[in-house]
Amino acid sequence: MKRREFITLLGGAAATWPIAARAEQQGMPVIGFLSCWSSGDSIEYLDYFRRGLAEVGYVEGRNVAIEYRYAEGHFDRLPALVADLVRRQVSVIAIPNTTTSAMVAKAATQTIPIVFSLGSNPVEVGLVASLNRPGGNVTGLTALQTAVVAKRLELLHELLPAVTLIAFLVNPTNPALAEADKREAETTARALGVNLLGLNASSPSEIDAAFATLVREQAGALFTNSESYFMIQRDQLAMLAARHSIPAMYAYRENAVAGGMMSYGADFLTPTRQLGLYAGRILNGERPANLPVQQATKIELIINLKTVKALGLTLPLSLVARADEVMIE
Repeated sequence: MKRREFITLLGGAAATWPIAARAEQQGMPVIGFLSCWSSGDSIEYLDYFRRGLAEVGYVEGRNVAIEYRYAEGHFDRLPALVADLVRRQVSVIAIPNTTTSAMVAKAATQTIPIVFSLGSNPVEVGLVASLNRPGGNVTGLTALQTAVVAKRLELLHELLPAVTLIAFLVNPTNPALAEADKREAETTARALGVNLLGLNASSPSEIDAAFATLVREQAGALFTNSESYFMIQRDQLAMLAARHSIPAMYAYRENAVAGGMMSYGADFLTPTRQLGLYAGRILNGERPANLPVQQATKIELIINLKTVKALGLTLPLSLVARADEVMIE
């Protein structure tokens, strides 16, 4: 077995160490940390999650245990990963940055508390009854990424005013978010007088196919919807955009760090700290139904200047002035 495969097994449902059983013997509560990302993608987010837990008195290994489950970008693994956490009767399930994971978890249990951070509207997708009074066993934080889809397209249009056909890449396996983002993008495109080329992708091969279509149809730019899968595949997207000289706008800062031209979206690190706070408060006896869904307010514009120059583009000073960060290396 290859080392990478071995590590994946340790991080997934196949892990055999009875963490929950040992924690129960020691009188510790157990948090199930469910991510659709890989363990490598989650390192910084885990740090913020642990900070939030510490603020309400919980330190991993001292008075709380955490069982980690990573889908590695394979959404079809989520039901089995959730089922394993439910079977182990964890005290709370914490879900960073993914609507689909939260919906799968809610479908699997109505008794174990679930806390989420995500980019979609949790009321519209049916996770909670309202933001102020969630009801049920689910609460968390939303960055309302759909609300900034319009701005993402507007910024791209500001940089490329002569481009009349822009490709819009969505992940159809998260239909609630995909449809909401599509509606927002289409409305904005009409107002700007540009045409959208709708593309779907939920696997590396489908991303390759989407770029082939984009090139064939001669789209002048690309932007992605708010789905975190496109953060997971950031290296592939950056490579293809560079190969085909396609200016691209993304939802996550990590995409710009990986070589993407620009990103515009919510800062998810701070909400992940709040995710830890909520998980700890629930362990202290508070009910998810009474914890209002918090809304992230920090939206960041990140520009990778090296990529902009490689594409032969000139940044308008208005964009530079509004950028939260301009990467020069």
